Amino acid sequence: IDKIRYHKIVIMTDADVDGAHIRTLLLTFFFRYMPSVIEKGYLYIAQPPLYKVKRGNSSEVYLKDDAAMEDYLITAALGDIRLMDDGGSVRAGNDILDVLNKSRSIRGSIGSLAQKAGNRDLVEQAAISGAFDEHMFTDDDYARDVCTKLAARMNALAAKNEKNWKCEFTQVGGLVAERSVRGVQERVRLSIENMRSVDARKIHGLTAWLVENFAAPARLMAGEKEVAKINGPYGLFDSVLEVGRKGLTMQRYKGLGEMNPEQLWETTLDPNVRVFLQVTVKDAEKASELFTTLMGDVVEPRREFIQENALRAQLDA
Repeated sequence: IDKIRYHKIVIMTDADVDGAHIRTLLLTFFFRYMPSVIEKGYLYIAQPPLYKVKRGNSSEVYLKDDAAMEDYLITAALGDIRLMDDGGSVRAGNDILDVLNKSRSIRGSIGSLAQKAGNRDLVEQAAISGAFDEHMFTDDDYARDVCTKLAARMNALAAKNEKNWKCEFTQVGGLVAERSVRGVQERVRLSIENMRSVDARKIHGLTAWLVENFAAPARLMAGEKEVAKINGPYGLFDSVLEVGRKGLTMQRYKGLGEMNPEQLWETTLDPNVRVFLQVTVKDAEKASELFTTLMGDVVEPRREFIQENALRAQLDA
């Protein structure tokens, strides 16, 4: 290692899922076979952008990942939006931003449970109704009260001739909501396992906040126009992002090869603006553990990882 010629070895992979996989393999290689490169601080990761955006005649902006894109869209929308409830209360600026940040923090958990239940509204309204509280499993009166609230909230969202949701909770079947629409029975269920999952516990930790901010229906306004009716954090977050997208030209890079030489230089290679992350032993160790989990001979850790993360995956077409 003392004779190494280059003191800055840069891993440069695509910003998408495939690039992340390749980066994990390379980090594992260095960690297992050339650890001194990492210990000496010679290994870096380039940060190519995933998106290029432009609004009107303004300059192009490159954004590293989905989180950076969400931040950009929220900032773009924030100056024009207001959240108004039926009681006349109005929130704007930093007040909405606080609500959006917390909404984003549980959006993944709501989405994960929604994929298992097959209905996002059920999960979101169940959370606001207090369905993820431990009292559901120990107090029959509490469970009946939650079911009554949940049915009322689901019916409030339903179309005029489809307001016949009924909800029931049992220790065996979990939380079930069903209705009949034009002779067709619709039934959605949150199992006991899902109601006691890590995602459910995370959502439950914000129950008081959910009730405070979403128990009463509200409207998202952009200027003087109503953009959407808001009944939960997921809908609020998506609606604000949609406002931020208006007038925006966006390009998503699936790979570095999609950039022309000038774009590659100004986003990833130019020493004056490029962003490199220095790899630490801890970073490489995590990558090695992930590689072992996914590619090792022991099946059980891989099965557990896939079961836990499959519904969170974002696939590139």
